Amino acid sequence: MTRTKLIFFLFIIGLGFLGAFLSGFYLKAYFSPKANDFPILNQAYHILINHAYTTLPEPPGLEYGMIRGLLESSTDPYATFQEPVQHELESNNLQGSFGGIGVEFNYDSDRNLIIFPIGNGPAAKAGIKKGDRLLQVDQLSVNTDTSLDDLKAAVRGPIGEPVNILVYRSNVEPILEFEIIREEIHLPSVTWRISPDDATVGIIKMNIIAESTSQEIIDAVDQLQHEGVEKFIIDLRDNGGGLLTAGIEISRLFLQDGIIIQQQYQGENVETFRAAKPGDLSGIPLVILINEKTASAAEIIAGALQSNARAILIGVNSFGKDSIQLIFDLDDGSSMHITAAKWWFPNLDHPISEGGLVPDIEIYQDDSPVDVILNAAVKYYKDH
Repeated sequence: MTRTKLIFFLFIIGLGFLGAFLSGFYLKAYFSPKANDFPILNQAYHILINHAYTTLPEPPGLEYGMIRGLLESSTDPYATFQEPVQHELESNNLQGSFGGIGVEFNYDSDRNLIIFPIGNGPAAKAGIKKGDRLLQVDQLSVNTDTSLDDLKAAVRGPIGEPVNILVYRSNVEPILEFEIIREEIHLPSVTWRISPDDATVGIIKMNIIAESTSQEIIDAVDQLQHEGVEKFIIDLRDNGGGLLTAGIEISRLFLQDGIIIQQQYQGENVETFRAAKPGDLSGIPLVILINEKTASAAEIIAGALQSNARAILIGVNSFGKDSIQLIFDLDDGSSMHITAAKWWFPNLDHPISEGGLVPDIEIYQDDSPVDVILNAAVKYYKDH
């Protein structure tokens, strides 16, 4: 190979490497978001930092405001942002339990935070008394501006780990200090009782659709049956939903078979959820109560049982929320909820977003203190 050909050959190879490098560089720049991808936002941010006369929020307050503005501009009506404290408390509610010390809090007339131990929980066993004034939780100093959410998050934590509490007790000096070991504290999502008008009818109220709800329902039915209950009313009024997967599992409890819902994420195939075998509670008589605040996973339960002719619905049209939100945890413990999919009942002739679920027996609750919708459900059993 001549010198000229060798130089030319090396030149071509060099061009190839340069082209590959530039292609990789620009592809990375194209697919990797940077501050320059939002030049106006970046400019506005620096103007605010450099020129604002008023006091700006402490970090990360400005970032949180930007995130909320971003979600508001997305046109997703259910997109939300939760700061770390709110995210932790919501996660506890959906899980149905948390590591805690078994207390409730309230403000007195001077906005001092007063602590109330529950039952024989960790706080009560450690010596906390009803009416003790809370002064500090670990490193959190408690004052009249401390929010209940911040306080709840501070006392919660990993099961088996200690939390240090300082309290003031009237007529006792000095300030009292307690080290309390966190235990698992359950958050019941279900309550139940026997109808005062018919001892054979049991009323099960679902307040939220959580991981623990399915087992709580089984326990409630078992307890009520031991007390002579034969027929059941599931009260889903004012239930805004919760976990979609829990709503599907609860539906399976009551169904012999049949399709519960179908769902689809963007760009993916339709997924069908079924009851493949008779559920543990598929044989009990069932009536479901709904109203305009029955939404999301609660509507899945009501609609699946109605569309499979398993239960009748009594009340007024439900809210009509047929979208699925995914929760994305951010690095500081905050979270974003983003609509990522839709679900529907294949046997329903319209999306529930267009008017909600339609009850089989429509009953409106007036201003009367009498629960006319519940009374209608009890009457239905007497007539059938």
